[in-house]
Amino acid sequence: MTDLARAFSGKHAVVAGGAGFLGSHLCDRLLSLGAKVTAVDNEITGDPRNLAGALKTGGISYVKADVSEALPAAGEKVHFVFNLASPASPLHYTRFAIETLRAGSIGTENLLRLATEQEAVFLQASTSEVYGDPEVHPQPESYWGRVNPVGPRSMYDEAKRYGEAVCVAYERSRGTRLRIARIFNTYGPRMQLDDGRVVPNFIGQALRGEPFTVYGEGKQTRSFCYVDDLVEGLLRLAASDAKGPVNLGSHFEFTILELAKTVHRLTGSRSTITYKPLPGDDPKQRRPDTAKAKQLLGWEAHTPLEEGLRRTIDSFRK
Repeated sequence: MTDLARAFSGKHAVVAGGAGFLGSHLCDRLLSLGAKVTAVDNEITGDPRNLAGALKTGGISYVKADVSEALPAAGEKVHFVFNLASPASPLHYTRFAIETLRAGSIGTENLLRLATEQEAVFLQASTSEVYGDPEVHPQPESYWGRVNPVGPRSMYDEAKRYGEAVCVAYERSRGTRLRIARIFNTYGPRMQLDDGRVVPNFIGQALRGEPFTVYGEGKQTRSFCYVDDLVEGLLRLAASDAKGPVNLGSHFEFTILELAKTVHRLTGSRSTITYKPLPGDDPKQRRPDTAKAKQLLGWEAHTPLEEGLRRTIDSFRK
């Protein structure tokens, strides 16, 4: 039995945002480790069809609910609470700005209460967006960030920053067993083709034969982590005694133009590239310092970009 199987087998995990892209993959992996799972989602951006395979296997229950409202009764002892409940793409968190802020504040506190009452491990899915448009590169967990609190991305950035603050307050004042993951750009199957993030944008444009939309000159950089790697990091973090935020993401960095050209080649697309003005507060560079994850969790992303993109393209073709 692996270390993760020992940590999760027979345990009950609540996954808020469980019908979303990342949450559904996490549910699948928890089930494979022998955990019992309760997935909770209000379906404003999540899709219960993402859990179709999991629901057939048993061991999982699905609850349509908004964590910003009263939570349903746990039903049985809870050992882990994973808070992934939030819109995560610029298109969605702009459209659902109030809902994003409520999920990051009221929703996070409701889930913290559940975890504290149950003496469960609480894992907060935070984000690289807490670093804003960074002046330090790569970004270590000690960097406080450069965020515009009233900018076009503020509803998501500040919801996640507040989420970290309320988590730490519960840890310090009420003894909550807290883990914080700062998640960098993640991609893979089950992303929505129209969710506005760059990987599904490029793949969707390629498959439809539309021009690729590149903002600015495409020189801004990102690190792209395949979803299976990210889920492994989340589970290792939840099973650890790591204190303080931990960056989870790929240490390989690519320009947006390099990504566009890679998707273009892998899809065999004949699409051209069009350039549009860079959106406000769009970070110029983003890559995690992952030394803490390597040291404390023995974790690093290992799926090469081309391999992960091929899997994602194949899933979108289907």
